[in-house]
Amino acid sequence: MRQEEMMKKIDVVGAVIVNEKGDILCALRSQRMSMPGLWEFPGGKVELEETPEAALQREIKEELSIKIEVGDLIADVTHEYPALIVRLLTYYAVLADKDAVPCATEHEKIIWVEHEKLKELHWAPADVPTVEKLVECHNGVMQHDKSAN
Repeated sequence: MRQEEMMKKIDVVGAVIVNEKGDILCALRSQRMSMPGLWEFPGGKVELEETPEAALQREIKEELSIKIEVGDLIADVTHEYPALIVRLLTYYAVLADKDAVPCATEHEKIIWVEHEKLKELHWAPADVPTVEKLVECHNGVMQHDKSAN
């Protein structure tokens, strides 16, 4: 049996949460997590018989104490770490209540980052393809009608 067939495989989801200004919520992995000090899009594991969208809503409520509306799929990335293989699905999302304030319950900290500055952060390897796609498609982020504010 090949090593990759023996490695544990997990399905995870990440939310690219975009606010009304177009900034994206980024989460810094804490010292209690694997890969501490790296940035990621908040999210987590997909449980058995759970859709990715439902998993994302559940994980964001657990991690950030907010509700989100899940949008389109951004990227489907498979990344092989030394001990496991991760399949990460990232989705656009917005706050269900635009006045809600995310609270970091598991991460070291969370920050809103301008689209142009995403590449300045040191990202977890599985999140890098999503960051690259977001930067390449700068105008592809959910657009908000700024005149409606």
